[in-house]
Amino acid sequence: MSVEITLDGRKAAVPEGSTILDACRGVGINVPTLCFLPNFAPINACRLCVVEVEGSRVLVPSCSRKVEPGMTVKTESDRVRHSRKLILELLASSVDLSLATAELKSAIDRYGARPGRFGAPPPANDVIVDNELYVRDYGRCVLCYRCVEACGEEAQNTFAIAVAGRGFGATIATEYHAPLPASACVYCGNCVGVCPTGALMFKAESDLRESGQWDESRQKVSDTICPYCGVGCQLTLRVQDNKIVRVTSPADHSVTSGHLCIKGRFGWSFVEGGKK
Repeated sequence: MSVEITLDGRKAAVPEGSTILDACRGVGINVPTLCFLPNFAPINACRLCVVEVEGSRVLVPSCSRKVEPGMTVKTESDRVRHSRKLILELLASSVDLSLATAELKSAIDRYGARPGRFGAPPPANDVIVDNELYVRDYGRCVLCYRCVEACGEEAQNTFAIAVAGRGFGATIATEYHAPLPASACVYCGNCVGVCPTGALMFKAESDLRESGQWDESRQKVSDTICPYCGVGCQLTLRVQDNKIVRVTSPADHSVTSGHLCIKGRFGWSFVEGGKK
């Protein structure tokens, strides 16, 4: 059953139960997102995807608001554009977005956001390296909650991390801020896989970037199937100088939905002759 709505002045028939974001993407309207992932339930944290719905007092998050018959939606009104610009300026003035996804950087350009508008001090170099697999850089964290959801019921069900503190003191942390090796973390790396800003990063990649040797022009990307078990997880390998520097999995893959275990994401030293 379909529902008829109006999107930016155009009539559209969309499946009943769809969100406004689903409807927009179905007709080719590009609504920017940050905390949203198609294989997760809506998080409603960033408010970058807000749109204007006729009759609504406030802008509504398109990622979670369901369509209704006769609904009229504006995705690029002056009010919407101003809201998105302000959100992006606040984010970019408080954290380092130099390693953010191409989608987020494109949104900054699209809405003319000026990161230096608020004159905020540069983010503190709050990098934590307490394990051999991945690095945490809180100077890049935008509190999108993707990592928390990936560690929770949306994927891993380990619940090793959560939001600690409030207001400006809020941060993503383990229980009692324990080091990762002392926490419930199982090192699946699914939090790393969903991070949109580089706040979570493979240790191998971080080391290369720190030494100035990270060079995507010298890297090869190839797909393969994880050999560790019979599940059939698809892996996307990024290789530089014959060394695997990053492993991900397609979010739309029918087996993984983008998620891996510790072996699939990190267990590749044996390929290079290292210790298993």
